Amino acid sequence: MAAHGDVVSHAAGVRRRLDFDVIVVGAGIMGSCAAHAAACRGARVLLLERFDLLHHLGSSHGHSRTIRDAYPKARYPPMVRLARRLWGDAQADAGYRVLTPSPHLSMGPRSNAALLAAVENGGAAEVDMGGRWGGGVFRVPDGWVTAVSELGGGVLDATKAVAMFQALAVKKGAVVRDNKEVVGIVNKDGGGAGVWVTTSDGEEFHAAKCIVTVGAWTSKLVRSVAGLELPIQPLHMLTLYWKIKPGHERELTAAAGFPTFSSYGDPHVYSTPSLELPGLIKINYDGGPPCDPNSRDWVSGGGDAADRVARWIEEFMPGHVVTVGGPVVRQSCMYSMTPDKDFVIDFLGGEFGRDVVLGVGFWTLKVLPELHVH
Repeated sequence: MAAHGDVVSHAAGVRRRLDFDVIVVGAGIMGSCAAHAAACRGARVLLLERFDLLHHLGSSHGHSRTIRDAYPKARYPPMVRLARRLWGDAQADAGYRVLTPSPHLSMGPRSNAALLAAVENGGAAEVDMGGRWGGGVFRVPDGWVTAVSELGGGVLDATKAVAMFQALAVKKGAVVRDNKEVVGIVNKDGGGAGVWVTTSDGEEFHAAKCIVTVGAWTSKLVRSVAGLELPIQPLHMLTLYWKIKPGHERELTAAAGFPTFSSYGDPHVYSTPSLELPGLIKINYDGGPPCDPNSRDWVSGGGDAADRVARWIEEFMPGHVVTVGGPVVRQSCMYSMTPDKDFVIDFLGGEFGRDVVLGVGFWTLKVLPELHVH
């Protein structure tokens, strides 16, 4: 077996084969965190990225993603609380911050079961909106629940966070390679001898384990390497920024204590405080049309998200956000959605046994699990 970093000659030509304990395919936030977690445990790690590092073609980019502990499914809040501790540890190690804490506001019709479950699971307390955030930011209908989790929300700088975990992984000895599209993952000799990962330029890497975290490209890659059809649907999202009326800019900022929020009405809308673009606030529709990650319509993609959000703003935030003319900034993003909207962390199985792990369906940057490989 070749040592870490050795060059191996083959009869058909010279191809480098690097031996590692873990190869992580996909260097978005999930893959970068997985590489960091494995490297921290002493594993020799290779992190491969199909595109340039910190690209804007997938889901892990931009400067604001919501983290919250208000989830309708009870399994997720404990994961979020663990994740927040891990965020704190990583930030302490890096020496800078990528997470800005904020309150989290959940609101919607009292008849909405998902809202009530999220409020309960997040430990939120119902509040009278008349005394919060200037008393006039939101216009909440009668019969709606408004509940705040004081310590449950926050805004993550996505691009900065990915860069942080990659840097920390390298600090622990990981190797990071970009512009390496993986086209093959195989077990040779009937399994048990590790995994060989091949890239489109002919390089082959060998490791005991492989973690696949390629987001919206998961179905395509798994179909090509294992012949399996996974129900992972990429959705084309639009990240929308709206202009705040002059005189109200500060009250909608994270510094002023303005919350992240989720509105469980129709449409389902979520937001972060005004943070990365002064004078603008991000308010998004929680959904988007199906797409092919390799051939998105960058001009008109995202469906009618902007129209849906504009109507919501006019009804629920009168007087504070200008909607005439639409959002000031539109940025493309993707969800990777499973049928039940649950995340998937599991062994690929079949001929790969427990040698290949999938981490997929992380449709938002809200929970960062550690991917353990034994």
